[in-house]
Amino acid sequence: MAGEIRKLHIFFFPLMAHGHMIPLVDMAKLFGSRGVKTTVITTPANATLFSKAIPRANELGIEIDIKTIKFPSVEVGLPEGSENLNEMTSQPDMPVKFLKGVTMLQEPLELLLQEHKPNCLVADMLFPWATDAAAKFGIPRLVFHGTSFLSLCATACLMLYEPHKKVSSVSEPFVIPNLPGDIKLTRNQLPDTMKQDDETDFSSVDAEKRPQQLNLFL
Repeated sequence: MAGEIRKLHIFFFPLMAHGHMIPLVDMAKLFGSRGVKTTVITTPANATLFSKAIPRANELGIEIDIKTIKFPSVEVGLPEGSENLNEMTSQPDMPVKFLKGVTMLQEPLELLLQEHKPNCLVADMLFPWATDAAAKFGIPRLVFHGTSFLSLCATACLMLYEPHKKVSSVSEPFVIPNLPGDIKLTRNQLPDTMKQDDETDFSSVDAEKRPQQLNLFL
């Protein structure tokens, strides 16, 4: 009808891993409970993980939809149907192949954005290319981290000041600079991607989003 007000529509696009999908779907349900139309973007194999949560939310009057995009498992050297990071354990190179497949999702995401024209895209922190995808259609993109604000600030300070590289051993405590209080860690307590001096596929993604993080939290 002419003059009908279009309901606010938000896309939620989590990394295909349980620790990312569960909290982002919970967020979608929260927005949906406030009358927002929400759509979760995932791959066919992962869509089955929401087979109970989504219908239950719809029964409560919460409007949540699922749109799927094909994950290029075979193209990156993974078995057909391997679409979740939690499954990448049988071979050491599987997480790297999975991440390569993730970088190939920009084009199918753009097709969905063009077709459905949501008002906003909430995409996982490991999808830095989602910002460019949303910008093509004038859609704001929000970054989903799935962790606490203190953790994000601590990570940003570690990346900027690198205090862990100024200690003599992996067990020597150091203070995280520019945070209130004396919050101490050791190199042993840091994630492997931060302890390694050589760049990895995952650390290169971190580096890609690092300027945005530093501007936001410091």
